[in-house]
Amino acid sequence: MKNQILELLRKNADYISGQELCEHFNVSRTAVWKAVEQLKKDGYIIEAVRNRGYRLVTNGSDVYNKAEIDASIKTDYIGRNSFFYNIIGSTNTEAKRLAEEGAESGTLVVADRQTAGKGRRGRTWESPEGTNIYFSLLLKPEFAPAQAPMLTLVMALAVAEALNKLPGTDTNADAADKSSDAKGDTAGDAKARIKWPNDIVINGKKVCGILTEMSVEHDYIQYVVIGTGINVKQQVFDADYAAHASSVETELGMFVSRSKLIGLIMETFEKHYKEFETTENLSPVKAEYEELLVNKGREVCVLDPKGEYRGTALGINDSGELLVKTDDNNVTEVYAGEVSVRGIYGYV
Repeated sequence: MKNQILELLRKNADYISGQELCEHFNVSRTAVWKAVEQLKKDGYIIEAVRNRGYRLVTNGSDVYNKAEIDASIKTDYIGRNSFFYNIIGSTNTEAKRLAEEGAESGTLVVADRQTAGKGRRGRTWESPEGTNIYFSLLLKPEFAPAQAPMLTLVMALAVAEALNKLPGTDTNADAADKSSDAKGDTAGDAKARIKWPNDIVINGKKVCGILTEMSVEHDYIQYVVIGTGINVKQQVFDADYAAHASSVETELGMFVSRSKLIGLIMETFEKHYKEFETTENLSPVKAEYEELLVNKGREVCVLDPKGEYRGTALGINDSGELLVKTDDNNVTEVYAGEVSVRGIYGYV
């Protein structure tokens, strides 16, 4: 009954009287009171006013559980089949296990804390509880394995756009665009942008990392798992990361509901994933990706094992490689799997 009362409160913006709840569920006032108290213990903010009843307060509430995430997802199938864990080793590892057991494409695995979070090139991802978003999305595409790495860029675009769709960010983003254009940099740019290929930055600080893993058999994709970690709440970072890492709430200066943000990401990703499936390349989303690409038009340093070099980032091609124009006017296609790109004067 607790979840049923929650759903009824969620659908009504105004107060619902205790008597109305009693009659609706055919239970006593004591049973209603106990259910409401249980919801409060779960983290929901519920106002109780004499002679008016109960009202669910959504602003400022960061209830983070399966029920709240499911209620935030408004997609056809991406994220509809979800799993939530208070603590887990790695959401990517769990998503791969579920894939092996036959889980459907679009399955979402979310955790409040990871004990063995994964980063690129074997790095660990700090995964404290109560602060961040850690999720892995399982896909079972029918295209060739060579196309799969591009999904990392599709997810980066979805995360950046979802962050910019958060309530209260529109005005900040417009002002930030004008400020960034005037300064020619990203200082004070309170808008989510993409540092090629898949890091999300706000004010030049990294707030999100994405890791894509794939299982292939005989040139056929068994499954793809896209793991995403987003720093949401304010926190203290290790010395190695403090210079270029931050959190969404710190940089935007406002409260962010983790459950609602996941819902926005799933909705945005599904839109772009469907577009990607029609062409099996990034041509349908290239313009939108480049609009948020913080490297575009800027001088970058390409950290290639064969030799470091500099140039100006022009954008990406349909396969997601970064196009870099060097001083000799040659344009090089930079593949993310082999090199890293940094700004000349800092992280971006």
